[in-house]
Amino acid sequence: MELINIKGIGPKTLELLNKVNIYTIDDLVRYYPYRYNIYTPSNILDASSDDTIVVTGTVTSNANVFYIRRGFNRLTFTFETNNINIKVVIFNRDFYKRLITIGKTISLIGKYDKLKNNFVCADIKFKPILKTEVEPVYHMVSGLSKATLIKSIDVAVNNSYINEIVPSNISSKYELMNTIDAIKEIHHPSDSKRLKDATIKLKYEELFEFMFKINLIKYKNQIFDDFVVKDISEEMIKKVLSYVPFDLTEDQLSTFNDIISDFKGIKRMNRLILGDVGSGKTIVSFLSILLNHECGYQSALLAPTEVLAEQHYKNFMDLFKKLNLNVALLVGSVSKKDKEDIYKRLEDGSIDVLIGTHAILEDKVVFNNLGLVITDEQHRFGVNQRNALKNKGMFVDVLYMSATPIPRTYALTIYGDMDISMIKQKPSGRKDIITEQYKFNDIKTVMDSIESQIKEGHQVYVIAPLIENDDEETNELNDLKKIKEILLQYLPKETKIDILHGKMKNVDKDSVMNNFKDGNSDILLSTTVVEVGVDVKNATVITIFNAERFGLATLHQLRGRVGRNSLQSYCYLLSDKDSDRLKVLCESNDGFYISEKDFELRGSGDLFGVRQSGDMVFKIANLQTDYKILLQCKKDTDVFIKENIENDFANYKYYSNILHCLMENN
Repeated sequence: MELINIKGIGPKTLELLNKVNIYTIDDLVRYYPYRYNIYTPSNILDASSDDTIVVTGTVTSNANVFYIRRGFNRLTFTFETNNINIKVVIFNRDFYKRLITIGKTISLIGKYDKLKNNFVCADIKFKPILKTEVEPVYHMVSGLSKATLIKSIDVAVNNSYINEIVPSNISSKYELMNTIDAIKEIHHPSDSKRLKDATIKLKYEELFEFMFKINLIKYKNQIFDDFVVKDISEEMIKKVLSYVPFDLTEDQLSTFNDIISDFKGIKRMNRLILGDVGSGKTIVSFLSILLNHECGYQSALLAPTEVLAEQHYKNFMDLFKKLNLNVALLVGSVSKKDKEDIYKRLEDGSIDVLIGTHAILEDKVVFNNLGLVITDEQHRFGVNQRNALKNKGMFVDVLYMSATPIPRTYALTIYGDMDISMIKQKPSGRKDIITEQYKFNDIKTVMDSIESQIKEGHQVYVIAPLIENDDEETNELNDLKKIKEILLQYLPKETKIDILHGKMKNVDKDSVMNNFKDGNSDILLSTTVVEVGVDVKNATVITIFNAERFGLATLHQLRGRVGRNSLQSYCYLLSDKDSDRLKVLCESNDGFYISEKDFELRGSGDLFGVRQSGDMVFKIANLQTDYKILLQCKKDTDVFIKENIENDFANYKYYSNILHCLMENN
């Protein structure tokens, strides 16, 4: 049934419904109230002047309207309740005048001033409220009345087939209300308990459908008709772990065990390691490469920049140089001759591990037996780029890494088609970074600390919000030029300062970054382009100018540029403005705690700069308040897919068609 075929919906009403994003029958019946007014009758004698009360009584005079100015009027009349005759005032309701007649029984909602015997109304109900009532409140548009909306919803509910989305066995397990009754109850609440039951059902239904789509996509991406299981023994695992000259944290071991289970499984690994800055994600990925090599496969590690790729290559070679693995580095600056040699050795299988940048994605790069692809800072690469590397082998396991901690709630939705491992613990010996906020009047204190650290042989990051400021009249210290002048004003003349920003050519950015990494400059003055993941162990201070301009995620990532060793490190936030975000950063070094606070402060819309196409807009569910329901839906859809799809290919095809329809509708 089309909307236009519903009795009472003509072209004009249809146009108004479209304005509130109602285009289909399903949109209409699921146009849920955004809140409810609960009206409980009160005794006016017991009310205080601050209470909003509901009283029922009789009109004792005709209404008068006083027009104060255009668009603003006051309606007054007298009203008797509990043998008290009171004066009633309500603003901008002049259209009520004809409805207010002497002797009529009505209910008033508002506040009563006993001293003045005056009742100021928020609303008037011409159907008396004699017991507690729950009234739905909708987002409306001018021209569309609530009565028309409700009537249209009722006709649609009574004359159209509404599907039960939640499987019957799950509905029975949780004693969920059926969908039609839940929809009726949500629009016409009979009592608080049934309204709560209806709300739970519709929230569960919405999140179940969402997680079903996510998990089915994940299953489709992972399944192979004849996937080759990697043969892994306990001896092999012990051997690989023995190559690491230090103890792993519990989180690192847990994540490595997740990867081992994926290797042993009959589906392609599609796992994301979410790890806080400095938590040791990279060593886990290196262990995965070694294990993959023991199984007889090649590995590829993709990094977003040459500096980071070179860092991974150097660290891997330093850690495992005794193993005689053939490891190659493929980046844009490699000579044509060396590239041709790498291509040849990759294809004949003599290269075991390839580490590089986008250069790995070129068609000329052909692997002999690729079994594992690792993508570092995966959000820097598009889906097509990641798939291009994954498709360079027949049965490739895929591992992603991200240093952007986000709440698990949000991770389930953004990365719902991946399995997720989280690394929160930091390796032993790492000290928490001391984070402090300073006003610009105290800038000398910050500069003295910077000078002290440089004298001790350490290095410093200084972050500017802008490359340059077009407003010459402002005295704000917010661009590279002005901040450099400040640094030169307070620090010794021999201080070596390098500048890095996004408008520089890649080759120049890499040169500056390498110069700082090699210890040839004291201060790297940069915008936020300073690379995530680059490991400069000698850097012990980061100072961020106008810190209030940055989001919590950016501030936390920037802070992670220091504290990469056992030395005490410092983060100074320069800002004259008090900010909840800055307070959160000063009180904690835990990126996941910070992400939760960011979630509270900003909601889910653009959390940590990660905005998805068709961002998650739920009609009744709320990720912040319905976290437990979301987790339960994830578990239930996992079980449902395993029981109904994995073991039955006919069902797989059937549910794939359902998925296609769901995606088309959304």
